[in-house]
Amino acid sequence: MKNPSEFLTFAIVIAKEAGKIQMEYFGKITAFKKKSTNIDLVTNADIESEKYIINQITRKYPNHSILAEESGDTFNESEYLWVIDPLDGTTNFTHNLPIFSVSIGLVKKNIGTVCAVVFNPSADKCFYAEYKKGSFLNNKPIKCTSSNTLSDSLLVTGFPYLHDIKYDLSFEIFKEFYDKTRGLRRLGSASLDLCFVAMGRFDGYYEFGLKPWDICAGSLIATEAGAKVTDWDNSKLPFDGSRIIATNGYIHSKMTDILSKEKYKKIFK
Repeated sequence: MKNPSEFLTFAIVIAKEAGKIQMEYFGKITAFKKKSTNIDLVTNADIESEKYIINQITRKYPNHSILAEESGDTFNESEYLWVIDPLDGTTNFTHNLPIFSVSIGLVKKNIGTVCAVVFNPSADKCFYAEYKKGSFLNNKPIKCTSSNTLSDSLLVTGFPYLHDIKYDLSFEIFKEFYDKTRGLRRLGSASLDLCFVAMGRFDGYYEFGLKPWDICAGSLIATEAGAKVTDWDNSKLPFDGSRIIATNGYIHSKMTDILSKEKYKKIFK
């Protein structure tokens, strides 16, 4: 990327340093805590990498606001908000599966996300983007696929922590897409799912029940790579992560037609 901003340069550095913290723990996790459910986990790697990121941000940009998965929020009178998932894919991490990432997004008031970094330290893959400047993977530009039918597409999704009526509906949706596509994958890291749409590994991604830190950085990286990123009914993407669909654009309406069916409306409530 030509002329990256100070924000992006800074975010890449701290994401990679946080990744080093995680790799010191990777393969050595013997204890973890449970949060909302038995499959919603947090480790020392999550906590220490988030602490490092927040300390770096508050030192360099003391007036900026911060929203982080483990620490909650710190809101100041600033037009900038850092949205952080220190370790997206904690369950994978605890099981020594190298599909996890550091996710850092910077939101500017009245504009949206303007800077994003998603770093997978186990593979040394750093995805990044800035508003209207394109998306990159390890210094090389990336872009979405051009598949224009579901039958030629490979999709990726995720499932919620809570096992309720929406959880049951998610498997009906899964089956409907599985029957119409080349396949459907579930990797366990929303930020990487979005980056994999951006780089053309997947043609489309959908999920519900997420949080802002799950999608903030990845959604900009996907968008800047040419993806269309919206709510399930093709309206503006909810900041809260309640629902998201990201595609190469060509199959977007085909996917939203399914996701917005009346029988799936309970997911919108």
